[in-house]
Amino acid sequence: MKLSKLAQASLLLSISTTSLVFSSLSFAEQLPETNSDQLTHVVDAGQQINQSAAKSQQKINRFTDQVQTKLQQFHVVTKEVDGLSVYNQQMQTQLDSQLTELAQLARSMEEVSVIERQISPLMARMISTLDSFVDLDVPFLPSERTKRVEDLKTMMNRADISVSEKFRRVLEAYQIEVDYGRTIEAYSGILPIDGKQMDVDFLRIGRVSLVYQTRDGSRLGEWQQSSKGTGQWQPLSQDYRLGINKALRIARKQLAPDLIMVPVSFNETSTQAE
Repeated sequence: MKLSKLAQASLLLSISTTSLVFSSLSFAEQLPETNSDQLTHVVDAGQQINQSAAKSQQKINRFTDQVQTKLQQFHVVTKEVDGLSVYNQQMQTQLDSQLTELAQLARSMEEVSVIERQISPLMARMISTLDSFVDLDVPFLPSERTKRVEDLKTMMNRADISVSEKFRRVLEAYQIEVDYGRTIEAYSGILPIDGKQMDVDFLRIGRVSLVYQTRDGSRLGEWQQSSKGTGQWQPLSQDYRLGINKALRIARKQLAPDLIMVPVSFNETSTQAE
């Protein structure tokens, strides 16, 4: 506002000076020639005043341009400051959230340590229970199931396997044993029969039936499981031969699922199942 008033004052001064010059010229024309020199000096003085006022106006214009430039720069910097302030608030919010997460992770790590101390004995008991279960169960795939339990026991002593991985493998072994109870399977093996080692085909239907058939089909047998967890192989009649052959083909996916006639062993008794 001060600069504007100064500019207005300069403009008025210039107009006044110009009017004075014209008045002086007009007055000079009316004066005698003897006073013309004095009037010339007056006119020269007025022109000098005009030139000085023009220079002053130019300075004022430059100052005004500089002020406008500085004002624009000020507005730009102010916007940048406002943007940085909002950004800093967002960063502070994120930092607070991260500190909260770090605190939660620290508590979780403490809880994990407690769980690890408690879960190791639990896994040892689970493996021991599984070992006993395999010994008392129907003796199908004995080598494979026994090896699985022994591998779990060896795994428990290894430091390069995490607790979570150990627990996963124990649960996996339990899941495999559970699946045995609802699947049908055929596999080959060696079975001592009348003091001779003979190649036979085993047929397992869940845990309710385990039978064998020699390769030539001349001998059939079933496992009789007692309630005490013991049992023995008992010979089967040739009447089951067609049913067992059909079941073996179904188990090997050589035949579509269909009704089969096989013996079912339960508490030292044998019944027929379709």
